Amino acid sequence: MPTRICLSLIIALLLTPISLALRIHAPVSVEATPLQARAECSGRFTAHQLDHITLPSASPVGFYDSNGAGLAVNDLNGDRLLDIALANLAGDNHIFWNRGGLRFERQALPSPAPARAAAILDVDGDGLPDIVFTQQAAAPLFWRNLGGERFETEKLPGVSYIGYAMNWLDADRDGDMDLVTGSYDVENEMLLGQTAARNGVIAYENLGERFRATRLGERSNTLAILTDINPAGNHEIVIGNDFAVEDRRFEFADGGWQEAQSPPVMPHSTMSYAAADLNNNGGREVFAVDMKPYSEDAATMAQWQPVMDKMMALPHVEGDPQIMENVLYARDERGAMQNIARDLRLDGTGWSWSAQFGDLDNDGFQDLYVVNGMISVELFSHLPQNELIEENLAYHNLGGAGFQQRADWGLNDRASGRGMALADLDADGDLDAVVNNLGSPAKIFENRLCGGDSIEVDLHWLSSGNRRGIGSQLTLETASGSYRRDISAVSGYLSGESSRAHFGFPAGSALQKLTVVWNDGEVSEIADIQANMLYSITRA
Repeated sequence: MPTRICLSLIIALLLTPISLALRIHAPVSVEATPLQARAECSGRFTAHQLDHITLPSASPVGFYDSNGAGLAVNDLNGDRLLDIALANLAGDNHIFWNRGGLRFERQALPSPAPARAAAILDVDGDGLPDIVFTQQAAAPLFWRNLGGERFETEKLPGVSYIGYAMNWLDADRDGDMDLVTGSYDVENEMLLGQTAARNGVIAYENLGERFRATRLGERSNTLAILTDINPAGNHEIVIGNDFAVEDRRFEFADGGWQEAQSPPVMPHSTMSYAAADLNNNGGREVFAVDMKPYSEDAATMAQWQPVMDKMMALPHVEGDPQIMENVLYARDERGAMQNIARDLRLDGTGWSWSAQFGDLDNDGFQDLYVVNGMISVELFSHLPQNELIEENLAYHNLGGAGFQQRADWGLNDRASGRGMALADLDADGDLDAVVNNLGSPAKIFENRLCGGDSIEVDLHWLSSGNRRGIGSQLTLETASGSYRRDISAVSGYLSGESSRAHFGFPAGSALQKLTVVWNDGEVSEIADIQANMLYSITRA
């Protein structure tokens, strides 16, 4: 090789982040299983109730029971069917074991305190997915998976701060799962009279036998925590805060968490985060959800007016980056973050809680689902049963050029939704929805749109404590386009995300290659991909 080419290669390596420069091909084994045949198409979703009601601790519902609880979806027993864990405030948490064909068997998980968020992941790296619930005024509650559909509660050693929201990631890329939590101080201080001594934003490093806590922030009203990988190749987190506390951003670099520049604009009350490549250009857009009416008709505004009057009476600080509406972050041609929510008419989606992206109609573009509603005697005493009743909203992605509401899809339920996740619960190749409602039964919405084709992917990383490849990025290349998916533990509002990646694409698309960039930067490539299959990719 000529000297000048060698020098160019050396310079390129020096200027490239280590996690990218050291990429090599990681050998994998691949097992393909056909997906189930779809049920009869109806062009809409069909609702099914689950035997679980998230109950408030008192009636009428007030702050802060009105915030409800979350859920998580993942395969808990290795049968390749996705199970559901539902949190509760004044009753048992539950597992719903997926027995196939949308038949579920309920198992109670008693909680010593009101539960908020839920996540299903392999915390201890033993190959069995565990369940973690956050609690109202205590450290997260760990349910260790013993196998055989048995669980026992344990404390996470070293995890002692109050956590309302959480997320999990392998930030230091050492092969185990680290934890980030944020407390909801306004609830603890108003209802429980607690000081901030055990509150705040906490990053827990997994040391194997215990976790080591680092307090990143003392003040926190955290409802959502986003995990991402920035252009430099480093993990970062964004802390979404309620009640006018500004959102904060941290980057893991040089062996620790460092505060980074916050977004130039952010919601006033960040309820939820969802992230996806919305136009299939390989990037990633981030949706941050706030409360804003989705309609300005007289009836809607009359319902909202007392709340809006209170919000408008809050003092305005010059230069405040917070706005009382949703924000959709996208990078411009210079790489700078900009808010395009108004451009796409996504700035107001109601009193919104969990928002999730997913390709609901298998056309190759990721759609948006948002669940809405609020119950509070303090805010809505002028309405029957103190409840703001709103429709959940489904938005169809118009080929990366915008979104269109699709009430005809049958996702416009009017129960008071809180936690929500999108996952293929009947293993037929399309995404269903599951919602944890406040004060009424949780629901599954079975997808019967029946469009397009799909594949689904499970990652298994046997030599790592990060058994399901959290933090990995997958790209499916087809004749109709390239599609990106990122494996995350938590997204939306208090909701654990399935680690099974779903790719939809137009029917008959020629599939070329699936690429996995694992969390440590190594790469696996899989050719000979066929449509309508579940792929289990195992890295030994």
